[in-house]
Amino acid sequence: MQHAVKTSAVGRRKTAVARAILAPGTGKILINKKPLEQYFPLATLRSDVMKPFDATQTTGKYDARVNVEGGGSTGQAGAVKLAIARALVEVSEENRAFLRKDNLLTRDPRMVERKKYGQKKARKRFQFSKR
Repeated sequence: MQHAVKTSAVGRRKTAVARAILAPGTGKILINKKPLEQYFPLATLRSDVMKPFDATQTTGKYDARVNVEGGGSTGQAGAVKLAIARALVEVSEENRAFLRKDNLLTRDPRMVERKKYGQKKARKRFQFSKR
């Protein structure tokens, strides 16, 4: 297992894009130069970001620096989660099985459906009037 090497990976979710850089350390996670607790005040989003570390029992072994842009808070948390998971696979191929088991390496393909012409939204139509 190579340790003292920085690894980076990209994660995407909806319209959010996250670039994560993993380095051996004490478990500090900086997202857009802010600590995890400050960037994601919601506990659910914080636990989502930590899932790859929990799945591979590497909590506290790596420092993560993440740049994330686009989308909302939920999409950004999902993008960060995928980026960290992919970086952990780059660190050690043994991590792949654990991450795959918890479905952490799958890119969520769901995107916002586009609005169609002659309609109010993507699927909602204007009210039909017979006369």
